[in-house]
Amino acid sequence: MTESSDSVSVDMEPLLLAGKEHIVKTSYGSLSVAVFGDWDKPALITYPDLALNYVSCFQGLFSCPEAFSLLLQNFCIYHISPPGHEVRALITRLLIGAAVAGKDEPSLSVDDLANQIAEILDYFRVGKVMCLGVTAGAYILTLFAIKYPKRVMGLILVSPLCKAPSWKEWLSNKVISNLLYMCGMCGLAKEVLLMRYFSKEVRTSADALESDIIRSCRRLLGERQSSNVHRFLEAINRRRDITQGLRKLQCRSLIFVGENSPFHHEALHTMSKLDRRLSALVEVQACGSVVTEEQPDAMLVPLEYFLLGYGFCRPSQFSVSPRSPLSPTSISPELFSPESMGLKLKPIKTRIQKEV
Repeated sequence: MTESSDSVSVDMEPLLLAGKEHIVKTSYGSLSVAVFGDWDKPALITYPDLALNYVSCFQGLFSCPEAFSLLLQNFCIYHISPPGHEVRALITRLLIGAAVAGKDEPSLSVDDLANQIAEILDYFRVGKVMCLGVTAGAYILTLFAIKYPKRVMGLILVSPLCKAPSWKEWLSNKVISNLLYMCGMCGLAKEVLLMRYFSKEVRTSADALESDIIRSCRRLLGERQSSNVHRFLEAINRRRDITQGLRKLQCRSLIFVGENSPFHHEALHTMSKLDRRLSALVEVQACGSVVTEEQPDAMLVPLEYFLLGYGFCRPSQFSVSPRSPLSPTSISPELFSPESMGLKLKPIKTRIQKEV
């Protein structure tokens, strides 16, 4: 592909291990897109939660060999970072001369961020995409699907938002916003963000692996510039209710939410407004909001079922899991029932009836 003159491409392979990071200029400012895989394959775009990027939000999922092979075998992956949230932001800015968000950058609305995605796809000459987003990122991608329905083949949403902030969320966001403004990405700001991402069990566990997740996230949060996080947070805190738009979506949707997520009720509400014939909900037990990091293995089987509906296949070079619905010897009608997944997968209407 020939790159246009209005973007800067930086080879970040030594830092990113693979792929190439592009800094793309749009009408709403510049931002980072890391591309992995064969550009001739269908596109999967990702968008992370507040203060995260694709390393801190999706490395758990892509570190799972089966999930990584499933996604990379079928897609070219475009990791979109919110403005100023790119990997090693300070290093990148030194390399490209502040092409990404800086202190003087204007604040963007959620509509601006959604429109920015459309311009990114135009730059890469990508038509229809699969979307994978977490919490704030899930809201942006859902809004993108509502505004540009012909450009979205499916939505994979993790702990999604669809309503305007509740008073509780608004107050929590204001606390984070004030901390970022007055103290920068301080220890207290990091702890409040960790409460947003992970369950209490993981945050307080003495287990070495789980402690590594928290330790790694704290370190990556320390790389964020507080002004960039503050801008994204302000946009999310001013978001509007897009419930009515959900009713019009005709793409397939798969929702994951941890049962201990502070946005659990939001995910249930989102699911209740989608077409039941085209959507499914996976509740992951003993998990917080960022399922992609806390329990990525729980996503594999539902993802396989979901992608099977599009005709995507499971990579043959990896050993086939006996639980895999894409195993050539295991495809049968009864395997397509939710109970066969071994997870809590159910229409949201059933859940609401229990809560009333």
